[in-house]
Amino acid sequence: MSAVALTKDTFSESIKAGVSLVDFWAPWCGPCKTQLPIVEELSSELAGQATIAKINVDEEPELASQFGVMSIPTLILFKDGQPVDKMVGLQSKDSLKAKISNQL
Repeated sequence: MSAVALTKDTFSESIKAGVSLVDFWAPWCGPCKTQLPIVEELSSELAGQATIAKINVDEEPELASQFGVMSIPTLILFKDGQPVDKMVGLQSKDSLKAKISNQL
């Protein structure tokens, strides 16, 4: 299972229940290219437990602006639709997994 690509139309519905990790990224961003495989791995490992999603900031500038994303990658952890943690820059798989597990 891979991370779900979200748009402003699908965003609220996708994160409203449970725990969701959203990766704000862009195709031209070097660190994002390193982060993406980690996010994809988490998506497989946590299938059925948490929603792992990604948002291309070039295609969805409104969402990036709504959550104050100034630099990428930015990962925001949501619990039942509310942001509970925001991480800017490259994050390790272990650290992300721990943060998600704390919210489950």
